Amino acid sequence: MEHPVMFDPDDPALERVRVVCLAYPGAQERISHGRPNFYTVRTFCYFGGGERRGPGDWHSHDQAIMVRPDPGDAPALRQDARFFVPAYLGASGWLGIDLWDAGWDEIVELIDASFRVTAPAKLVRQLDGRPGVEKPLPG
Repeated sequence: MEHPVMFDPDDPALERVRVVCLAYPGAQERISHGRPNFYTVRTFCYFGGGERRGPGDWHSHDQAIMVRPDPGDAPALRQDARFFVPAYLGASGWLGIDLWDAGWDEIVELIDASFRVTAPAKLVRQLDGRPGVEKPLPG
């Protein structure tokens, strides 16, 4: 069974997130579980989601991003009341934040950190403008 679409494709907030995410090397967009998902080999940003606050208590975050924070920053972000632990993804280290709870500079920083945590090293080097390490030819 296919998931229903759970976002407005004309949402201006989604368009801003899309512009940021698709500027990363190798980044693509797909719909996963009814929501926009930005990825290279693995997902680095979801647009929209939700959280479980208890049995049968679901809270939707339709204009939010969900990201994998830098491991060094994750403990502090978990203490920040603006962040939520998304349903299903939270156990894997993902955090969410509603877009109106942060400035765009912070949103961009969170997306950047998530890209760096999830993307292949080759794409992170490309982002940083560093040349790849050349492998010696066999023989």
